[in-house]
Amino acid sequence: MKKISALIVAFTFILFFCPYQVWSGKPFEGVITYKITYPDSKFTESQLAMFPKLMTISVKGEKALTEINTGMGNQKEIIDYVQKTKVGLIDMMGQKFAVKQTAEEIEKENASGAKPTVELSSETKLIAGYTCKKAIVTVEDKGVKSTYEVFYTEEFGTKALNFDNPLYKDIDGVLMEFTMKTQQFTMKFSVSNIEKKSIPSKLFEIPPDYKLTTQEELKSKFGGME
Repeated sequence: MKKISALIVAFTFILFFCPYQVWSGKPFEGVITYKITYPDSKFTESQLAMFPKLMTISVKGEKALTEINTGMGNQKEIIDYVQKTKVGLIDMMGQKFAVKQTAEEIEKENASGAKPTVELSSETKLIAGYTCKKAIVTVEDKGVKSTYEVFYTEEFGTKALNFDNPLYKDIDGVLMEFTMKTQQFTMKFSVSNIEKKSIPSKLFEIPPDYKLTTQEELKSKFGGME
């Protein structure tokens, strides 16, 4: 159970700190689907079966809903790019939680981390029918330097859509291929499909059966599992 508990904490961390895009600038309404892979993974096939394989982002006007399914539960996040706020919706082991983050809390988290630098490249890559630009993000934390390659498009908006992520906040567009690293593993996200369609406004409301809580309470609850 301790291994499962560690994965729950890891995916909860990803939910709140992964660059789940908010959308501004050019109008877009529809669903973006990302394929998730685990390069250089040392996990067994049975262990990887518990890991998420897809992430979707439903976009309408000033709001977006990100959804990621794991073998342990369903996690969603509602983002308002005008108010610069987020609400995490976590359905796990029969329990449902809603975790709100204010613009001030997000800004404080961004400021507390190491400051990344962005180097633009002339290289491009065709992803889901869109020609994407490449950037290399470098960050140094506690003397350890890490680099991340990212492909992005300006087709849907500007860097305002990455306001909530300290690593990719200066990337000027929608992230189409990127990686996230935890102590346990690396996740690679690549857009596999972009579908323009009508999205109902109700999708961005907090369901009444979700209990409002804080990040600290949530991590304590699942991190303390035996």
